[in-house]
Amino acid sequence: MRDYIKRFLIAIIMALCVSLLFLGGRHTEAASTPETAEVKERWIWPSDGIISDTYGTRKGKHKGIDIAGNLDTPILAVEDGVVLKSYFSTTYGNVVFIRHPSNFVTVYAHLNRRSVMVGQSVKQGDVIGKMGKTGQATGTHLHFETHQLEWRYDKKFALDPEVLLGKADVGETVQGGVASIGDHILEASSHFHTSDDNSKLQTIEPSIKDTYIVKQGDTLYSISKERNTSVNKIKELNQLTSDLIRPKQILIIQK
Repeated sequence: MRDYIKRFLIAIIMALCVSLLFLGGRHTEAASTPETAEVKERWIWPSDGIISDTYGTRKGKHKGIDIAGNLDTPILAVEDGVVLKSYFSTTYGNVVFIRHPSNFVTVYAHLNRRSVMVGQSVKQGDVIGKMGKTGQATGTHLHFETHQLEWRYDKKFALDPEVLLGKADVGETVQGGVASIGDHILEASSHFHTSDDNSKLQTIEPSIKDTYIVKQGDTLYSISKERNTSVNKIKELNQLTSDLIRPKQILIIQK
């Protein structure tokens, strides 16, 4: 009887192992399909700014990338599509969801304001909103997500945006309206730099000296002393309403 139970348990364990291997293979396949490779050749970065956080951080709960920048920096549609949602959320703040012909859904969160409505068709490079810090955001940035097939509350179909946009590490500067193919950067056409209110676009082109990546234990006071500036100046440049900062947050610093 005991031998029978042991064999039964071994069979179950082996079946579970096979299932996990199968699921792992499917996951790897989904991340490197010809479809994602084709999308990577034509998608553009959604905003000017600096990468301040990447996919999978915060114990795996961060299902997108963060691009820090100036308040009201234009946010661009990465590809042609149709607006699925455009509303205010307590977590995402002002947020826009776009469905694309490539069967991906993109999410643009924490916007200062939205420029598109549900059902509206957009072209690649159209300005769909302006960067902000609405919702649960500690600083001005765009939180950008990509989902295969559909967005779900549990984010089951979330995919690392860098698979589709190209690799970018924390602290790197990216440019809205630019597509990444492998290690090469291709300039997008000039219509990617049009604003919905015809105002001059705000761009952020900081050098290493103009920015600071927050480390564990840093305070605005310690940073201001290190960079020979003031706490009020740092808060003004980064539109901070409190002294709260977090590790890996990128601050714009000017003397």
